[in-house]
Amino acid sequence: MNLICLGISHQTAPVEIRERMAFAEKELPDALRELVGPVGLREAVVLNTCNRVEVYAVADHAGNGFAGMEDYFRRRFDLADGDDLPFYRKSDREGAIHLFRVASGLESMVLGETEIFGQVKKAYATAQSAGTTSRVLNKLFQQSFQVGKHLRNSTQIQRGSTSVGSVAVDLAEKVFGDLKSCHVMLIGAGDMSRVVAQSLLSRGACSVIVSNRSHDRAVELAAAIGGEAIRFDDWESRVPGTDIIISSTSAPHIVIHAASIAAAMKSRRGRPLIVIDIAVPRDVDPKVARIPDVYLYPIDALAQIADAARQKREAQIRQCDQVLGKYLEEKGIAALDPMPPGISPVRAEPGGAAG
Repeated sequence: MNLICLGISHQTAPVEIRERMAFAEKELPDALRELVGPVGLREAVVLNTCNRVEVYAVADHAGNGFAGMEDYFRRRFDLADGDDLPFYRKSDREGAIHLFRVASGLESMVLGETEIFGQVKKAYATAQSAGTTSRVLNKLFQQSFQVGKHLRNSTQIQRGSTSVGSVAVDLAEKVFGDLKSCHVMLIGAGDMSRVVAQSLLSRGACSVIVSNRSHDRAVELAAAIGGEAIRFDDWESRVPGTDIIISSTSAPHIVIHAASIAAAMKSRRGRPLIVIDIAVPRDVDPKVARIPDVYLYPIDALAQIADAARQKREAQIRQCDQVLGKYLEEKGIAALDPMPPGISPVRAEPGGAAG
């Protein structure tokens, strides 16, 4: 048997592809059971975030497992057989170290991202509830939590902006120079919007409006930051007085349409509007970018800011890799031990990195 990981991420695929392959949260239990049923995997965990979709699995044979998972993705998301999809494939030791790096924030768009640790834990809990984990993935994911905590506690990886949401606010600040005179609207009131709201508060944004389909959640978030909550049906009427819209919902479809923004712009008399879309699937119709005086930044645009920060922290990344390798050796972590025959233990060299 082999540990295998098949996935795509911000490093290999643009948002146009990632959003086509995103699972709705309510679909995950059934998808997991399909992976260990008809597809024939022994165990499976699906990690689905705005910047990656990965399946960690145990298969009798790596080649057959990868082929079965890829075929499953093509069927589930209606992908053409001729499409050259940018999957990465990692097995055994490489797959285990990849998970450790993901849980530690080393593979994130924003180095040291705080949300990913909780997302990995949630993915594992969902798979446990669905009954699709056993001794191999149980052991592997528990060890990934140990590694992630150790790396965060023993390095400075969490210094600076460590969230896609905070980088979105960095972008807004770069555009305006100062947010103290800016009126901001948040579409969505989930975890990412909460991070954005807190970052806006720390930068002194003039005002923040929160709009969400569940009005109670909008009220809760707005109260926490001293903002204003409005009903979702009313957000369009507030665009004329808004400088920045940041959208992050879990909707499986477009929620901000070009026609709505175009209509609102008529009363703005040429005043520019910044729209930042950090949702996957995207919340904002790409056609919004064609509207005069509107500047649309999808989530992949944030990668330029994140990459600049990452380049400045190359020495820190090398240190994290060294700490990771040393920790695995000192703890004797053979990620799949006790393991079925045929799976090699993890023995990470200092500085070694997966994919």
